[in-house]
Amino acid sequence: MRRTSASLVAGALVAAVAWASSPSTSAIALEPSAGVADLTQDINQILADSRLTIARAGVVVKSAATGEELYSTDAGKQMIPASNTKLFTSAAAAETLGLDYRFPTTVLSAGRKIGSALTGDLVLRGTGDPTMLAEDYDALAAKVAAAGIKLVTGKLVADDTWFDSTRLGSDWAWDDETAYYAAPISALTAAPDRDYDAGSVIVSVAADGDKVKVSTTPETDYLKIVNKATVGSSTDVLIERQHNSRTVVITGTVADPYQEWVAVDDATAYASSLFRKALDKHGVRVLGPTVTGAAPSGATELAEHESMPLSELLVPFLKLSNNIHAEILTKAMGRKVSGQGTWSAGLKVATDFAKANGVQVINMRDGSGLSRRDGFSPGSIAQLLTAVRGKPWFKTWYEALPIAGNADRFVGGTLRSRMRNTPAAGNVHAKTGSLTGVTSLSGYVTSAEGEPLVFSIMLNQYLSGSPKDIEDKIAVRLARFSRTATVDAAPQLRQAATDAPDLECSWLKPAEC
Repeated sequence: MRRTSASLVAGALVAAVAWASSPSTSAIALEPSAGVADLTQDINQILADSRLTIARAGVVVKSAATGEELYSTDAGKQMIPASNTKLFTSAAAAETLGLDYRFPTTVLSAGRKIGSALTGDLVLRGTGDPTMLAEDYDALAAKVAAAGIKLVTGKLVADDTWFDSTRLGSDWAWDDETAYYAAPISALTAAPDRDYDAGSVIVSVAADGDKVKVSTTPETDYLKIVNKATVGSSTDVLIERQHNSRTVVITGTVADPYQEWVAVDDATAYASSLFRKALDKHGVRVLGPTVTGAAPSGATELAEHESMPLSELLVPFLKLSNNIHAEILTKAMGRKVSGQGTWSAGLKVATDFAKANGVQVINMRDGSGLSRRDGFSPGSIAQLLTAVRGKPWFKTWYEALPIAGNADRFVGGTLRSRMRNTPAAGNVHAKTGSLTGVTSLSGYVTSAEGEPLVFSIMLNQYLSGSPKDIEDKIAVRLARFSRTATVDAAPQLRQAATDAPDLECSWLKPAEC
């Protein structure tokens, strides 16, 4: 059983009550207080850290109830947000698609059934479900077999036309092409486990006598494995897919089991290979090859699988900062609003949503923040956080944000190792963001007096030494904020840097963080 101090429990209860309340409809006139001046002085001191001497730092703190600005520095400057971009994508998706939105994956008959034979093509049609597992494709194949089909005389058609054929973001780094966090975006895809990193395969190695044994999750022959690794006294192994190919080369030494998430080169081909293998397992033989194309008009449905609703998908998406979910939802929004499953159509939906909610400084190039050309201001992020409090989906969205100091991966998410045993633990609900030289933290915190606050911290262009502890110090200080009294922040300001990694957990698999 986990033990939690009474003060942390009390803080969490105060936060829950504060954020369950609806936003005020009218501003409350509050006189400047010693508490606000004290807060300003302490944040300024935190930001005086030598690691930020040549860096850019933008910070905004506002009262969520009144809109009063409590602290601001470079609030209007456009900065690289990294995964704080997901705040805009997820909020726009909740508004545009709705919390009940699901991704259907269907199997269609494009021919005539004669006895146990389908004289024509079998079509697998996707709409972008990032949660499809090998077992889900297996269940679809079982339904085809249960319909009495044992032979398909035509082709297996993979219909991924719900989205366009652009697979990678135009600004994404070339050397990220094989990384699971930059996997190809397709309307047909598959994830290896319930983190739902769609478009990737887990490649595992283990010493087996004097040889290195290689396995994959899911079991698939889609990848070509070239195993050059040897058994050694320590594990120092590299598992890497070669660019623009299906070949994974494994080199180095293996003593202890190790695994790596590897992006596939073609998500549609990968998914359809899993389905074809499942068909064969269930006794359904397809004579023709697997091809891509649109289902013909008049094709009839044989089987369907629906994803979890968006209300549930928000949890792995935001808690684990899943880039692929962000991009799939972006294209899904474009498809719903304009009939075009493209980045440009989806980004227009997200941008229009932000502007309709008072956001001014915004430049969205993708849905995840992987692009270094994304640009937001701290003030714009704070404005979004304030505006969405009145949305009917806010409570679900708020609970899907990472929660500081909670060790459960699907509660604490990318903040699970941060701000533990502080007033911010169980209190701060916020989105992290990480790129090389970029870190951000934006979200909500309840003050010591129960006042709901929104904040955005954006740090750009630092050269060395992770400044995530600076974000944490500010967030903890906000959790201690009082309008009526000054706070002795000296112990916090002297606190050594935390062991928080320079990049958020979603970038660091399989490392534990």
